[in-house]
Amino acid sequence: MLQEILLRKTFRAGSTIEEANVFKEAKQFTYKDGAQFVFMDLSTFEEYRLGEADVGDKTKWLKEGMDCNLLFWNGKVIDFELPVTVQLSVVDVDPGLKGDTAQGGTKPATLDTGAVVNVPLFVNIGEEILVDTRTGQYMSRA
Repeated sequence: MLQEILLRKTFRAGSTIEEANVFKEAKQFTYKDGAQFVFMDLSTFEEYRLGEADVGDKTKWLKEGMDCNLLFWNGKVIDFELPVTVQLSVVDVDPGLKGDTAQGGTKPATLDTGAVVNVPLFVNIGEEILVDTRTGQYMSRA
């Protein structure tokens, strides 16, 4: 995962500093190539690659074709942001028993990206759900 570095400097009054060349651009996650995650600029078809360590825990929400914001500093990718909400498919979940839905409980469900999320008892295999990538919580059925 990308690391945050804190650096303390003291400047004299009247000193000027150069503004950081930091910007975000939307890119599409196209595929995983071994340990590399490949993002593409859809207008220039230029590829940007991030390693598994750079992607970190965000990999459980990444799905091919998903638009993400890459953060650049001096022309180099230093981080990326996922969409706040992602639509994923439930690939494995225990079936809910009749009458359980009134209880309001939850059960763990495995999604097509490998992430495990607690979902309401009425959610079944094959359903599409919306998940908040900031918290990892179930939001609703899609």
